[in-house]
Amino acid sequence: MNRVVITGMGIWSCLGTTLDEVRDSLYNGKSGIIFDQARKDMGFRSALTGVVPIPNLKGELARSQRVYMPEQAQYAYCSTRDALKDAGLDADFIAANEVGLIFGNDSSAVPVVKAVDTMREKKDTTLCGSGAIFQSMNSTVTMNLDCIFKLKGMNMTVSAACASGSHAIGLGALLIQNGLQDIVVCGGAQEINPFAVGSFDGISAFSTREDAPEKASRPFDRDRDGLIPSGGAATIVIESYESAVRRGAHIYGEILGYGFSGNGDHISSPNVDGPKRSLEMALRRAGVSIDEIGYINAHATSTHVGDTNEAKAIYAVVGDRKIEVTSTKSQTGHEMWMAGASEVIYSMLMMKNDFIAGNLNFENPDEDSAKLLIPAHRIEKKFDTFLSNSFGFGGTNSTLIVKNL
Repeated sequence: MNRVVITGMGIWSCLGTTLDEVRDSLYNGKSGIIFDQARKDMGFRSALTGVVPIPNLKGELARSQRVYMPEQAQYAYCSTRDALKDAGLDADFIAANEVGLIFGNDSSAVPVVKAVDTMREKKDTTLCGSGAIFQSMNSTVTMNLDCIFKLKGMNMTVSAACASGSHAIGLGALLIQNGLQDIVVCGGAQEINPFAVGSFDGISAFSTREDAPEKASRPFDRDRDGLIPSGGAATIVIESYESAVRRGAHIYGEILGYGFSGNGDHISSPNVDGPKRSLEMALRRAGVSIDEIGYINAHATSTHVGDTNEAKAIYAVVGDRKIEVTSTKSQTGHEMWMAGASEVIYSMLMMKNDFIAGNLNFENPDEDSAKLLIPAHRIEKKFDTFLSNSFGFGGTNSTLIVKNL
């Protein structure tokens, strides 16, 4: 089977919109979480959110292109533009080669809300606008990216809740391993608008520590009280090792293993067995032992049940080995459909710069997190292999293992 390597990365995150900005935010423990008064005015229990700038694409993209792009597709365009440049893939190369596209996205709320409001108020569907249907589909991100960048390979959206971005990378790696594509553009995108997450707020999923937004996301901490929604987009260019060498591309690292599982259980409450099997499958497919893993980027979102059961699953695999475990969601909040892709980038930036960002706000461990090695502050450490977990509603689990090259 073909080896799969990472040759390009791009990101549009609450920690920054360039790799250098994001690296510095991770290193310095910067939080991207704010209090949004507009959400309070809408009746939200929690007005906390991660925040990113809306790109200004006038002058860069034609109006005929922008009209089809909802918020998350704009983020994804920016991260993909930068990732392609980082990978050295220009328009001429893309025109002459089949480059695939697999992106994680699982909602597109605002276009649906606007179209329904227009239909109810105006009683005329033609006033919804020509872009409404393309903006409202879950596959809006891949439709837009494929047409803008003229990609001619696999074109698919992964809708797998909060594991979407990770599954996109894993599925892209499988295509390359089996010789079906040489290069695949992978990633995840998440809208940040309040309409996308109002129902989450309605089931009391969010933290209500509104007086201290930067302290609200506290994965694994005993006193956690819910997650904070966030978003943006992250893009990773993966390709066969042979293709990368042939192009003379810079190689960040190699995707060694992709594990996945379904919980076969409750629709919103995770269990221990599903995540555990995902970790074990990734290790088995990577052909490495747990002793070779230098860092684990946990899914942990700052919810009671989720963090508890992930801690149990990790401990079941790691045991008493001292492997650092942190959740970068302590800085970003939960980037949802984007998270599986962005957290590979966060972990890669840490690995390349010999540090592990602290698990912010980890002040008091609970019974299960106390069994893991969770640094609350940044540590300087050289490591060459990391494992990244992503789990989602409906019991979908994904685990990726990446090695430095």
